[in-house]
Amino acid sequence: MERASGIIMALSSLPSNYGIGTLGKSAFDFVDFLSDANQKYWQILPVGPTSYGDSPYQSFSTFAGNPYFIDLDILKEEGLLTQEEIDSRDWGSDDEHIDYGKIYESRFDILKIACDRGYEKQQTEIDRFASENAGWLGNYCLFMAVKRKFGMKSWTEWPDDDIRLHKDSAVISYGFELSDDIKLFKFIQFKFFEQFDKLKKYAHEKGVKIIGDMPIYVALDSSDVWSEPYFFRLDENNNPTEVAGVPPDYFTEDGQLWGNPLYRWDRMKEDGYGWWIRRIAGNKKLYDVLRIDHFRGLESYWAVPYGEKTAKNGRWLIGPGIDFVKTITSWFSDMNFIAEDLGYLTPEVHELLEKSGLPGMKVLEFAFDSREPSNYLPHTYDKNAVCYVGTHDNATLKEWFKTADKDDIKLAKKYLGLNSAEGYNFGVIRGGMSSVADLFMTQMQDYLNLGAEARMNTPGTSEGNWRWRMKKDAIQDKLTERIAYMTKIYGRS
Repeated sequence: MERASGIIMALSSLPSNYGIGTLGKSAFDFVDFLSDANQKYWQILPVGPTSYGDSPYQSFSTFAGNPYFIDLDILKEEGLLTQEEIDSRDWGSDDEHIDYGKIYESRFDILKIACDRGYEKQQTEIDRFASENAGWLGNYCLFMAVKRKFGMKSWTEWPDDDIRLHKDSAVISYGFELSDDIKLFKFIQFKFFEQFDKLKKYAHEKGVKIIGDMPIYVALDSSDVWSEPYFFRLDENNNPTEVAGVPPDYFTEDGQLWGNPLYRWDRMKEDGYGWWIRRIAGNKKLYDVLRIDHFRGLESYWAVPYGEKTAKNGRWLIGPGIDFVKTITSWFSDMNFIAEDLGYLTPEVHELLEKSGLPGMKVLEFAFDSREPSNYLPHTYDKNAVCYVGTHDNATLKEWFKTADKDDIKLAKKYLGLNSAEGYNFGVIRGGMSSVADLFMTQMQDYLNLGAEARMNTPGTSEGNWRWRMKKDAIQDKLTERIAYMTKIYGRS
């Protein structure tokens, strides 16, 4: 990977008039800002359709796009919606935080209007899209249609066992019965990918590449698990036997119970990891670089019996290891990967990362532990690494300086030579920008010097996450020029 830098900014956090960021003008404007600021990468959060809790890491499909990101103004320009129809919906009144409840109530109704007007006009293109994505699109559209029929319940609670167990006869029967809803969800996916593709092409024209995030696990309530249960640790009734999480540690007494179904790695290996190859091929349509979330789970992973209330009573199981990593990196030899190697790392995990040749992550907010030396301090880096100030799971820098241990802050000030004239945020950014790590990434919130109100996610909590939005006038020319200059002097432009 070339020496470069970029910015982390969720699509959902872009400003818009309709409650959430979209693939419209604000996204193109953000690409312009990145280009003007000498940034070569834009890292976004997963873009799949979100379920209960609104987490982009719990999606109804690992392939599909989020209907919330389809830009309504573009649909209006195409003659599929009127401004009056758009304005008649309540998108929320807070321009700094997303109201997911109101968006959920309004989005699908407005997209149904667009579908009714536009499906036949683009029938040929939609049919071509459906053919190119036949491996997942049909199952996803049927999955969502059946969910609607049964009040959006998880597929594990569907009252009809035949469709719950994905029996062929039921798939055909419900396909006929729910054809209108299936048509709607097919149209939605066509429009999402149509708009995303245009944004990606524009980014490339501006010299900007997109970094995506691939959660290691998929949600239990997803078309992926429902349609291909063979590859997951499920019983004869397709209920999980063990689920994902991480064990108790210094930060969490009970560990973290994620609840995702675990993979049958033995069956995936027998299949030549075909499920993963299809998954990453889908990601490649969206992203130029792919961050593999929870990389340590590929060496060994924590399995918790289904039904447990905490992650305490789990066990370690051996993951697919270097055989899997080499398979996907050789299959996608023209794509760059980043290993999210954070968390409890054993010598075996370090060995797997070294053998893989992938760049790992160095997080500056973890660097300044006054109790013991840290390998996240910039002077310890190798070139083959990605330095992050923080990720979506971290406090913003402004919040970190208010809440971190006083001795840790004192160490950061001494180590980086922080001062009020430069600003603490830019001092930390300078420390990462000047490091030898090939790639340096910063959250947009830290360039804007925002506090706890702009934090994207607090792990272990279920309320108030994924809601922050950037104000329309937040990015000023002086900030753009300052970022561009710092990027240039440290050889990342």
